[in-house]
Amino acid sequence: MLQAEALTISYDGNKIVKNFTLQVNEGEIVSIIGPNGSGKSTLLKGISRLIPCESGRVRIAGQELRSMQNKRISQIMCILCQSNQTPADMTVEELVSYGRLPHKKWYERLSMEDYEIVDWAIEQTGLAAFRKRLVVSLSGGEAQRAWIAMALAQRPKVLLLDEPTTYLDIAHQLEVLELVRTVNQELGITIVMVLHDLNQASAYSDKICVIQKGSLALTGKPRDVLTRDMIRYVYGVEAEVEFVADAAFPRIHPLKKAQPMAH
Repeated sequence: MLQAEALTISYDGNKIVKNFTLQVNEGEIVSIIGPNGSGKSTLLKGISRLIPCESGRVRIAGQELRSMQNKRISQIMCILCQSNQTPADMTVEELVSYGRLPHKKWYERLSMEDYEIVDWAIEQTGLAAFRKRLVVSLSGGEAQRAWIAMALAQRPKVLLLDEPTTYLDIAHQLEVLELVRTVNQELGITIVMVLHDLNQASAYSDKICVIQKGSLALTGKPRDVLTRDMIRYVYGVEAEVEFVADAAFPRIHPLKKAQPMAH
């Protein structure tokens, strides 16, 4: 479904992402993890063409993004960044309706079908009681759901999420991740998201991609990637990795900062 091949992305002459390749199959949830400053968000923005790539290419459904018009890309792929802001007077319903713009000509108004899709997206995200509320009046978790509803109204095949749980308390983090899983399983949307929490990545991902200093360190299923050796090597942390009998994914228990390796 989504292929990033040998992507290199630079800022001010510094290579932030280096020769990075990622394969995401249709219907997968793939989480990108790695230490702060390793290039996770930069990679996601490069894949979405929010920022230019120095080299490499991105394909979606076999078609190279460079050969596609921006409007067409917006119809099939949506990215939600860490900090999303709306005008102070924008309601949830108005925000969600913006998801229909990639499917309209600049002079077209929303049709009955568009309004039905907006209603559907609001229902899918449990926001029916909030549709007339101002987005700025919502809690962090509610606002994040409103942005996801906007993305659903866009009807994308691929949804990119840059740290969707940032600034949320634990309950709202889990609420958003459960919504992401529902969107994936019930609507068939392919998800690529950047996460910090290793246990959340373990529980909500089909595949995990580890990025370290801009390069691909490891990719695979959570049980194969989230090992003590990987956590020590990539994060510099000693951890216990627990496999519970009724869970298909490991649980991570950080213990202490790892001792530097002797030379």
